[in-house]
Amino acid sequence: MSEPQEQKRRLRPAPLLFEPRDAGDEAEHFFDLESEEDPRRLLDRSTELALAFRAAADRATEFQAMAAAQLADPKRFDRVSLAGIAERAEWSEDYAKKMVEFGQVLLRNGAAQD
Repeated sequence: MSEPQEQKRRLRPAPLLFEPRDAGDEAEHFFDLESEEDPRRLLDRSTELALAFRAAADRATEFQAMAAAQLADPKRFDRVSLAGIAERAEWSEDYAKKMVEFGQVLLRNGAAQD
């Protein structure tokens, strides 16, 4: 498959599984935090969300690293160079190298089964 076709497929929006609300003139909503009036509950809920997003971002980064390590594996016939990985992930080449190394450690330690 050629790169432009692969990129088109990757950029296609995900299908909607629900009908979105009509935003109209409503203010932007973020997990209904703006409607919480009790500052204690607001702090608790926003902290809970921040921790959940942080954990999700960390886990996604681990999957990025494992994918980068797999793509850079010299045993692959379709191996991707560090420059290619960096370009695809919008990283610097130095960062791609570090992510490949991190991914190799994760793969060796079986992080994918967690």
